[in-house]
Amino acid sequence: MKLKVNGQDHDVAAPDDMPLLWVLRDLLGLTGTKFGCGMAQCGACTVHLDGQPVRSCVLPASGVNGRAVTTIEGLAPDGLSAVQRAWIEEDVVQCGYCQPGQIMAAAALLSVRPNPTDADIDAALSANLCRCGTYQRIRKAVHRAAALARSK
Repeated sequence: MKLKVNGQDHDVAAPDDMPLLWVLRDLLGLTGTKFGCGMAQCGACTVHLDGQPVRSCVLPASGVNGRAVTTIEGLAPDGLSAVQRAWIEEDVVQCGYCQPGQIMAAAALLSVRPNPTDADIDAALSANLCRCGTYQRIRKAVHRAAALARSK
């Protein structure tokens, strides 16, 4: 199958039912996307498919043939995105495991709501779990990322 990941075309030899997560991690070496629950419940595996956040752990790679996939590595290929900078500035991360999925969900939100309210943030990111409980810092970082993006 042919996959377009982070703007690059890849010919991938994988079973049709292989989850996109494992294609990304095991076949393409893009290990920023994390395996969490394997049931699309935690959000650690969130990537963008044609700009929309999806759970890559349950999405068969054959279902993305010819569509644009963006991983955490491709969010800002020439540096850090506003979301990634805000995450650092707000010291969001404790263990960090869920953060690639959190960042991808936040970036998707900001692409459609450049000035989100707390309710917007809570609704968009509530399905992404953080076992460390850094939700307040996550919300603050999303607001900071919105401000950073506006100041460009």
